[in-house]
Amino acid sequence: MYESVRLKSEKEAKPLNFYFLLVLSVATSIDALAVGLSFGFLQTSVAIPVTIIGAVTFLLSFLGASFGSRLGHFFENKVEIIGGFILIGIGTKIVVEHLNWPL
Repeated sequence: MYESVRLKSEKEAKPLNFYFLLVLSVATSIDALAVGLSFGFLQTSVAIPVTIIGAVTFLLSFLGASFGSRLGHFFENKVEIIGGFILIGIGTKIVVEHLNWPL
């Protein structure tokens, strides 16, 4: 959220190239490791779930990157701020659930 309200001169250009997307995909796929471990512990077939999860993840990531690069200038920093609030809300919900506070 801080980066979305900084002055434009302070912001660094982040090119949307193959290597940047590759590193980003590895970073965002760490949760897939947890899902894979869960399938291993359940001792269930993984072929169909892995295919579905992989296809949906690829499709949504591709669409997000495509639309984001084309429509990003219309929404500018508003989406980054909204995304920050959503992540703070999710984190708060997780903390409240683990502390057993009533919601």
